[in-house]
Amino acid sequence: MKTYKVSLGLFATICALALTALVAHSQQKAALSTVLVHMVITDQGFSDNGDVPALSPQNTKVKQGENALKVTQVIPAQGNNAGLQLFILIDDTVDTSIGSNLNDIRDFINAQPATTLIGVAYMSNATFRITQNFTDDHALATKALRLPLGRLSTMDSPYLSLISLVKSWPQQKVRREVLMISDGMDPMRGRSSSSAYTSPGRRAPALSSQNNTMASMSPDADSASRICQRYGVIVHSIYATGAGRRGRNAWEAQLGQSGIAKITDETGGEYYSLGISNAVSFKPYLDRLQKIFGSQYYLEFQAVPGKKEGLQRVDISSEVANADIASADNVWVGANQ
Repeated sequence: MKTYKVSLGLFATICALALTALVAHSQQKAALSTVLVHMVITDQGFSDNGDVPALSPQNTKVKQGENALKVTQVIPAQGNNAGLQLFILIDDTVDTSIGSNLNDIRDFINAQPATTLIGVAYMSNATFRITQNFTDDHALATKALRLPLGRLSTMDSPYLSLISLVKSWPQQKVRREVLMISDGMDPMRGRSSSSAYTSPGRRAPALSSQNNTMASMSPDADSASRICQRYGVIVHSIYATGAGRRGRNAWEAQLGQSGIAKITDETGGEYYSLGISNAVSFKPYLDRLQKIFGSQYYLEFQAVPGKKEGLQRVDISSEVANADIASADNVWVGANQ
C-alpha cells in the first residue's frame, strides 16, 4: 500500500511538471507569435466643434481580423517627435490655370514649423522630377514651385510617378507624407482592357463587338496604394483640372478622382475636390491639412505575423467620445523569427 502511494505521488508530480512545462512552452510560443510594428495615425473628430480627446494606449484599440492586439505606445507627433518629411507633388498634366492657387501653396509651405522638411517634385512620363529636395529652408522650397506644363502624352501616369517617388524615398523614423496635386487621369493605363497600353513594337489587340471601350479607373491606383502602405507613406491630394479636351471630360475626371481618392483613403490621408472644377482657393484645404499634421500620433503595437512578411489588414479605433481615427488600411508586418 505504501509503495502504491509513493508511485501515485511520483505520477502526480510528473504530471504537474509536465503541465508546468506545457504552460511555459505555450506562453513562450505566444510571446514569439507577435511582431512589433509602427504606423502613423491621425486623431480627428467627428465634429470640428468638439474637443478632440488625446489618445493613449489605454483608449486606442487595434484589431487584426478577430484578434485584439496589444498597443504598446501612442506617441504624439509633437516636440522631439514632430519630424515630418512632406513632398509637394504636382502633376505636369494639369491645366496652367492652377497658377492662381500656387500662392496658397507657398503660404502653406512658409507656415510649416522648422521640424517639417519640404520637397517639391513634378510628375510626368510615369516618373517624377525633383525641383527642390528636402529642406528646412521653406522660402527656398517656395521658389521651386512653377506652373505645370499643361500638356500630356500617352506615357503619363500619376500613379506610376507616385510609385517611383515612394520607392526611391529613403526610410527614416519620421512621418512621411505627400500632398499630390493632380486630376488622377492616367493616359497610359486608364483605359479598358480593349485599349490597354501595349509595349512598343507590339500590336494592340483588335477590337470586337464584345470589347468594352469605355474608360475605367487605372489599375495602377491599387498598386500605388499598396506600395504607399508598404512603406508607410500617407498621401493627401487636391484635385486640379487636367489640360486639354480630356481634362474637360466629366466621366474621365470622375474616374481620375476615384483613383486618387482610393489612395488617400487607404493610406490614411484626405482627398479634397470641388466636383470636377478647380477650387477658387486651396487655402481651406491646406488649413485642414495643417490641422491634420498637428493631430497625428506614432502608434506601436504587437501584430500577428503571417508565414511570410507582408501587408496585414488592421482596424484602429477609440471608444472615446468624438474620436475619429484616420489610418492606413494595412500595415507591413515582418515574419515571425
